[in-house]
Amino acid sequence: MRIKELTTSHFHQNDAGAFLTIDRHPVLLPPTLARLIKAHIASPQASLMLKPRASSGPDYLFPGRHAGRPLSASHIIKRLRNHDLPTRAARNTAMITAITELPPIVVSDLFGVSAATAFQRAKFAQQNWTDCLALQG
Repeated sequence: MRIKELTTSHFHQNDAGAFLTIDRHPVLLPPTLARLIKAHIASPQASLMLKPRASSGPDYLFPGRHAGRPLSASHIIKRLRNHDLPTRAARNTAMITAITELPPIVVSDLFGVSAATAFQRAKFAQQNWTDCLALQG
């Protein structure tokens, strides 16, 4: 599964907090992000070009302009940049954070990096953050 393919059913809340379940692994969300996602799900932006989404299709967290399709990775990057959010730094930070909570092979698929890269990042994350930061330089 890719991040762009997350559906609203991947989001859930309970007394312990709000989570996104990624490949059977619930990841605890910071409260601010959880509130934003909850509000986004409650008020989806309908911007489909061709026709309304089929009722049987998935409710993508990042719906695309075409019915039943997620937003493309390039459009997600463009939207982040429009809000002055650095995509490469954010992606690297998200990967390092995910590597501490998910198996490296899951992170490999999720971020579209090789298994070797994911295992290397996991090794660095377990040892010393300085090594990870040196890779981003």
